[in-house]
Amino acid sequence: MPSSHLSLSTAAADSIFSHARDGASGDTPREVCGVLVGDRGDENTPDTVTGVRRVPNVAADPRTRYELDPETTLEAIESAENAGRDVVGFYHSHPESPARPSETDRKEATWKGYVYLIVSPRNDEIRAWRWSGERFETLGVETE
Repeated sequence: MPSSHLSLSTAAADSIFSHARDGASGDTPREVCGVLVGDRGDENTPDTVTGVRRVPNVAADPRTRYELDPETTLEAIESAENAGRDVVGFYHSHPESPARPSETDRKEATWKGYVYLIVSPRNDEIRAWRWSGERFETLGVETE
């Protein structure tokens, strides 16, 4: 069973917040999304996120949904693996709501065992969960 914590570098957190604020600005706020890169932990060691890769949101309604661009996501995964890093999970923003999984997030989660991180720039909040295949399990987030 993986650790119930996520270690997030300050640089990664800053990058995620910057991306989310960019998406939230303007007349029509948009959810942003990307790939979390670092090292996957185990039951004694938390997953560690040291970098992020921004991925275009190609959802039909990006104001309230996200869909990772498949080609860019594959490139981000291959880049991480080629650098000897792991894909720890994925992030997206909720520009107008709290950082917690929506019903849509629950229905569309597919990466069992991976981290789903949600950022709310409006509430200056970042939270994370691990998808069990049936539900989201809350992770403590430690920024280092």
